[in-house]
Amino acid sequence: MRILMLASEAVPLAKTGGLADVAGTLPVELARLGHEVQLALPRYASIDPQVSSLRQAATVAVPFRGDSVEVGIETGALGNKAGSLVCIRYDPFFSRTGLYGEEGRDYPDNLERFVLFCRAVLEACRQPKRPPDVLHAHDWQTALAVAYLKTLYRDDPAWEKTRVLFTIHNMGYQGRFPVTDYPATGLPWSEYTPERLEFYGQVNLLKGGLVYADLLNTVSPTYAREIQTVEFGHGLEGVLQTLSGKKACKTALQREMKLPARNVPLLGLVSRLAFQKGIDLIVEILPKLLELDVQMVALGSGEPAYHQRLTDLSTRYPGKLAVRLAFDEGLAHRIEAGADLSLMPSRYEPCGLNQLYSLRYGTVPVVRKTGGLADTVVPYLSAGGKGNKATGFAFETPQPEVLLSTILLALRVYRDKEEWQALMRRGMKQDFSWQRSAKQYVELYERARAV
Repeated sequence: MRILMLASEAVPLAKTGGLADVAGTLPVELARLGHEVQLALPRYASIDPQVSSLRQAATVAVPFRGDSVEVGIETGALGNKAGSLVCIRYDPFFSRTGLYGEEGRDYPDNLERFVLFCRAVLEACRQPKRPPDVLHAHDWQTALAVAYLKTLYRDDPAWEKTRVLFTIHNMGYQGRFPVTDYPATGLPWSEYTPERLEFYGQVNLLKGGLVYADLLNTVSPTYAREIQTVEFGHGLEGVLQTLSGKKACKTALQREMKLPARNVPLLGLVSRLAFQKGIDLIVEILPKLLELDVQMVALGSGEPAYHQRLTDLSTRYPGKLAVRLAFDEGLAHRIEAGADLSLMPSRYEPCGLNQLYSLRYGTVPVVRKTGGLADTVVPYLSAGGKGNKATGFAFETPQPEVLLSTILLALRVYRDKEEWQALMRRGMKQDFSWQRSAKQYVELYERARAV
């Protein structure tokens, strides 16, 4: 594999903590295993150029503060030339005594320093014909490279095949900055949301690494579990719980329903199998839908014709469609928790509860726009639909082809990890609790008393 690693320090060049030991040693060992590895670092004044045979290789224009600046690129070698080194040189930022600050105080322009570093690495390492297979970023100082790759560089052929691993070394250091500094990132304001870079009115770079990366890891299995708790999560435990919890529930559901544990969209159906629930629409489109790389779990009982049709389709598509013809409250909730999408194409639905369970579980609902479904699911719009309010997908005309096109739209959005996670989190934040309902009933009681 071709691996591009970004770090803010690495032995033997620059060190303040354990991050440096990982970032300085891992690339060398990966290279010895036969992988092509580049390590990117800021070119601090404290780095001895002779240690890694650093030399000026080029300059690159880097977008910065609404303009661009010329940044020096120095290259060298790691560990007996086992890997290559790329250093980003911009003396106004990196020719200082410290790495992040001096005399116990952070440099006030640290956001701009690491904005420039991350953008410069992506500009300097663009390889349209041989893009890196993996970009491996470490801690908050490199998190913006992850955000840039998934937003500003999303359609750049030099990066479109690159996937991201983000390693958390210490959740206590998050790179938080005032919202007034956000324009320095160069990112659009649409990325400054609670689902992405906003954190209690501040910019949180570490959070960006968590939500934009394709895969996360930490430096120990125990720490990975600890940071999902209030005690060790430093306010970001909810972000991690969403990501890890859904994966665990999905894998468990696939195992229970004897489906292969594959990372493909998993659709859930928990319903009375009746015409009112739009089951005829579902069975009509299932042959086309199951030809795609998806899986589906269906639970319910009702009209015998639908029993037979679903049973036949599960036989025709083994490993793709699992059917349980029964009422099972526990399994219903496990489907709601483990599926990626839930289907509710009801012809009419006075209220509906399953869509509320789906939202709470982070399972994105696909519903017909009727009754309580229309009241509780904010539809994603295919034309410029990346809004900050959508919680699911909805259609109006109860026809099979309309349902199928809505599901296909959902599957397209599913491939956009950031947008999909934003949908999940918005749904999970909706308040359809009994406490809310009780307060509304109290208001009705007061109105009744006043008549």
